[in-house]
Amino acid sequence: MPALIEETKPKEEEKENQEIVQEKDLFVWSSPARPFKRRDREFYITICAIAGIVGLILFLTEGLMPVILIISLIFLFYVLSTVEPDVIEYKIINKGIKIADAKVDWNLLTRFWFSRRYDSELLIIEEKILPGRVELVIKGEDKEKLREVLKKYVIEEETPLSFLDKSANWFSRKLPGNK
Repeated sequence: MPALIEETKPKEEEKENQEIVQEKDLFVWSSPARPFKRRDREFYITICAIAGIVGLILFLTEGLMPVILIISLIFLFYVLSTVEPDVIEYKIINKGIKIADAKVDWNLLTRFWFSRRYDSELLIIEEKILPGRVELVIKGEDKEKLREVLKKYVIEEETPLSFLDKSANWFSRKLPGNK
């Protein structure tokens, strides 16, 4: 029994000697929660026509469930295109990244790169956990400062587009209002 007490004492002393690192803000900014672009009537007419044709084909081959899925996706897209996103606060701290009140530690982040969508500059950070990527809307003038801060913790490397990404980009360029 005394040997057990002696073995635990050094561990307790190590804990007391360890310095507690305080959370420190490295860069803070506020911007919309997601990229946003208001759509016009022509866009929605085109989307509804495409969804109607695909829905009819799927109804004849698969039944009602795929049609319900298409209708719900169109409704989701409509809501996301009409409701403007909230402005939230982003923080890069010495322990990770804070998005609103959620924190992601550095050990869960692998790489970052910059992109652009709907006239918004984006900082894209790849994660080891789901959803796999975090897209943060940034201001164009903050890009270099963010690059400096992030390079200390993760590498800057853009991932190549997958077949699904390339297909989605091609399709979105063909829709009205996305030239």
